[in-house]
Amino acid sequence: MTSSTKSDSFPPQIRYIVGNEACERFSFYGMRSILTVFMVSHLLIAKNEATATYHLFVSACYLTPLLGAWISDRYWGKYKTIMTLSLLYCLGHGVLALWEGKEALYWGLGLIALGSGGIKPCVSTFVGDQFTEKNKHLIGRIYDIFYFAINFGSFFSTLLTPWVLVAYGPGWAFGIPGILMAVATVVFWLGHRKYVNVPPTGKTGEAGFLPILWAALTGKSRKDGDFFSAALSRYSAKEVEGARAAKDVFKVFATITVFWALFDQHGSSWVLQAQQMDLNVLGIQFHASQISALNPIMVMILIPIFAKWIYPGIKRLLGFEMTPLRRIATGMVVAATSFVGAAMIQHAIDAGGRPSVAWQFIPYLLITIAEIMISITGLEFAYTQAPRSMKSTIMSFFFLTIFAGNLLTAYVSEINTFQGAVFYWFFAALMAAVSGVFIWTASHYKVREYIEDGSAPVGA
Repeated sequence: MTSSTKSDSFPPQIRYIVGNEACERFSFYGMRSILTVFMVSHLLIAKNEATATYHLFVSACYLTPLLGAWISDRYWGKYKTIMTLSLLYCLGHGVLALWEGKEALYWGLGLIALGSGGIKPCVSTFVGDQFTEKNKHLIGRIYDIFYFAINFGSFFSTLLTPWVLVAYGPGWAFGIPGILMAVATVVFWLGHRKYVNVPPTGKTGEAGFLPILWAALTGKSRKDGDFFSAALSRYSAKEVEGARAAKDVFKVFATITVFWALFDQHGSSWVLQAQQMDLNVLGIQFHASQISALNPIMVMILIPIFAKWIYPGIKRLLGFEMTPLRRIATGMVVAATSFVGAAMIQHAIDAGGRPSVAWQFIPYLLITIAEIMISITGLEFAYTQAPRSMKSTIMSFFFLTIFAGNLLTAYVSEINTFQGAVFYWFFAALMAAVSGVFIWTASHYKVREYIEDGSAPVGA
């Protein structure tokens, strides 16, 4: 493709998807920012049980993407899946806002997990579907903007919602996020006449991942030990190559699980740690839940810094490209250091001190740098490594790592084995060890780049 055929303009319908994402993330992170404190302070649930419940909920939000991806890729398509599950999402917020008690909590969280998780892989891939050969070089930039929108919504909701909980109670604190989710649904609907809608594979005849996996498992004829070659008797080489790509991506993503076990603790164990610290900073009295607003504002500041200076600077000074896999590997190492910082703070608390919550700025900065290098890169990587018939499926694999990471944290919190600073040292050591595993796995990965017209991947 010559440079004359390229376009440096984003598709105009992108604004509806980005606007939807900003409002939806406001609703999700606003509700999530007060969840642990609400359970402990209003429902009088024990801290370790509240932490476990929080992470079980978050993990559920990243398990249901498998369901959303399957429905989207095979039957409904992305647009219909997003619209339908968004209504369930709104209903879940309504339950939390109108009823109080454990039963209402679990019903509300269940509906939100289904709606929020179900639309995740669809929205993340739907934004990429709007690009063509002329502007596909902008896909990396749109995921930066997409992630900026996520954190724009998250920042304001994380500051506002804890204050609303204290000032007006849980009804309004959960109700305002519900209103924003309704706004998100309307904003997304407004662009329905302009979207590019890739048909589900159930209508195009292309096979999805699970049927090909089953054919490979039950097939008998394999070539050169290639597992998926056994499916060639029933599916085309193109379809089997797509399933092979999904399997390879899943192997790379598996080790990212531990990063999410660390990252999402800024909404649970780091909040509980902040409650034990001096929350007065420069004469301003903060709520413990508000400190996690450091993460989204740092993301918004650091995204352009990394895109314009850090990554190009590394290439210029060190002479090598910060490829997606190199970014993720570096981010995992940085994540381990963030929990070293959290452990040092906890040592001071365990010794009877009450350090300023400003000290949490250091681990927040480190975990945010790790997030930029892992999460934004992971979204782009999942999209570009997926054939058209499996884009939502592979995106759901990425979200599945968040599910498993939160499940791990919930388990560690529930068994209550690690106390005080040892809890943070455990996760720091685990992250450091898994970083080495990721580096080895990534070094054996065969990079692909699928383009939206469904043709063979570049580099395959």
